[in-house]
Amino acid sequence: MIRVPAVRVVDEEGAQLGVLPTLEALRLAQERGYDLVEVAPMAVPPVVRLLDYGQYKYDAAKKEKEARRHQRSVEFKEIRLKPKIGQGDFDTKVRRAIQFLEDGDRVKVACQFRGRELTHANLGRDLLTKFAELIKDHGAVERQPLLEGKSMSIVIASTHKPKPQAPVAPEGRPAAAEPGGHETPAAGETPGHETPAGGETPGGETHKSAPSPETQPKPQPVAASAATNTKTSATRASSGDATAPAGTESPAGGSSPEPGSAGE
Repeated sequence: MIRVPAVRVVDEEGAQLGVLPTLEALRLAQERGYDLVEVAPMAVPPVVRLLDYGQYKYDAAKKEKEARRHQRSVEFKEIRLKPKIGQGDFDTKVRRAIQFLEDGDRVKVACQFRGRELTHANLGRDLLTKFAELIKDHGAVERQPLLEGKSMSIVIASTHKPKPQAPVAPEGRPAAAEPGGHETPAAGETPGHETPAGGETPGGETHKSAPSPETQPKPQPVAASAATNTKTSATRASSGDATAPAGTESPAGGSSPEPGSAGE
């Protein structure tokens, strides 16, 4: 609620209406269907504006969300060195620090001493000074070399703007196909459908055609086969009667005559 007796009024289009009594400004806002919102309470007199307060809050929240989406918090990175570090490792640490500074992060470079190396702290100070000289185009030294316990460190601030975070694609969604990524169907094929192999239906089932009457095997006559088996059995029986010894029964079940019965 506006409690001051007079305010400076700005209409919905941004035009200055001058200093008006608060009650008159409220009446003007009601006539035009807007809200009377105080936008500069510290001014003398305070500045108010005619606008839709609900739409104003919605736009402010939307802008804040958009700004929060593109902003990136500055991180504090640390790189550790040793007084006896090799030249190759030293160059690798320098390149890594440059990458951090290009991303807009702050970098702490620390040189750690072990044992009696602490008595030669000047070696670590010279190493850090050389490090800062190589990355001076990407950052500025905030804190000079400082010995803390068994570690000497410097802090370097980036001269680059922080890079916004890349939007992360939601999981479970396939990537969109490129415009030129479609395959050209071969001749005789329908786009989007596979040509079934021979003897297969589009549903994947194998279809066998019925054999023609000419290709069906002819049945063998059963009577001829039976007659052949009968003749074979009779031949075997007759040969058995001729070779059978006297006094033994023939395969047909008859008995041969005894030697003395022929004269009778």
